[in-house]
Amino acid sequence: MSGPHRPGDPSGLERYYVLTGGRSGPGGAAAGLDVATLVITCDSRTAPLTGMQHEHEEIVRRCRDPLSVAELGAHLGLPFNILAVLVTDLLEAGRVEARDPIPVSSPSGHGPDLALLEEVLSGLERL
Repeated sequence: MSGPHRPGDPSGLERYYVLTGGRSGPGGAAAGLDVATLVITCDSRTAPLTGMQHEHEEIVRRCRDPLSVAELGAHLGLPFNILAVLVTDLLEAGRVEARDPIPVSSPSGHGPDLALLEEVLSGLERL
């Protein structure tokens, strides 16, 4: 027989509601987050703040090196929409940055090297 359900130990949907304060998704500029977005702390010395929510602490701790939102979700065991709300909180607090996984343009001002991409594709097709 299982023990009684304790209100202080939320699980499932209750836990997600508590983690996000009832929010169901990120808003504002962070609405552009996707599973491939890279998250990194703003400063490699950034440490979790005292009193931070456990999941926020874990995100800050794990993102000293860039991690995708998908990787974070796997490490923390959280669905994308819940994780996106938590990452948004940290973005707004200036604790982390979100980056596109592939830069829009290279340092030379051009996009990706199409000739190189075509060679790679050709090589893959020959396999």
